[in-house]
Amino acid sequence: MTKLLDKVAVVTGAASGIGKGIAEVYAKEGAKVIVADYDMSGAETVAEGIIAGGGQASAVQVDVSDNDQVVATIQTAIDTYGGLDILVNNAGIMDKNEPVAEIDTEKFDQVIAVNVNGVMYGMRAAINYWLNEDKPGNIINITSIGGLIHGVAGTTYVASKHAVSAMTKSTAFMYTKQNIRVNGIAPGAIATNIASTMTDLSDFGNSRIGGVSALNPGIGHPEDIAHAAVFLASDDAKFINGDIITVDGGFTAPF
Repeated sequence: MTKLLDKVAVVTGAASGIGKGIAEVYAKEGAKVIVADYDMSGAETVAEGIIAGGGQASAVQVDVSDNDQVVATIQTAIDTYGGLDILVNNAGIMDKNEPVAEIDTEKFDQVIAVNVNGVMYGMRAAINYWLNEDKPGNIINITSIGGLIHGVAGTTYVASKHAVSAMTKSTAFMYTKQNIRVNGIAPGAIATNIASTMTDLSDFGNSRIGGVSALNPGIGHPEDIAHAAVFLASDDAKFINGDIITVDGGFTAPF
């Protein structure tokens, strides 16, 4: 398993869930991985597990809503492993399933800061490095089916993920001649701990979302997203650019 042999990858939100799955599978495919997360203890545990399994990894603490910390994370990859080949923008947070009439401005700003600004900061730092060094690059943004359809989460979360989908396609178009590929993955329902972070959920929002959620055919696992992320990062996908790959077990097929 060497599809990413000697590639250097930064994976944000990699202490748990989808990010952890991507970091671990990337390492198994030969990549040198920066395990980046706000939860430093969790990131260290993931990195230690990768190393114990014969892979290469380093843990970095990062708040992706802080541009300086994101830039420092990219620089850590360059300083530690001699460059950067792949950036996976995975870190994200949920809202409270609230409709627009119930949005709390502070919560709205927080979700946008992490889910949208964090992706932009990462892409900007990575692309500037690749342009300055005249190197190819590969970005994979983990968006959501909420970035493609609308009734699966609250208004704030859906807005943030639509923004990520748009930034993915726009950036891919802008830099395709510089050999920088940018794609996205839109997971459906995946077995992670993100739901445990959702508190004080909107009763009205849940009542509306429930009808759509009833169409969900099943729950996927982080490795389902990780295998798609390996494909997009590898030469197997060298002519795929500006696409959003849906990995949802058929959840959105009726839409």
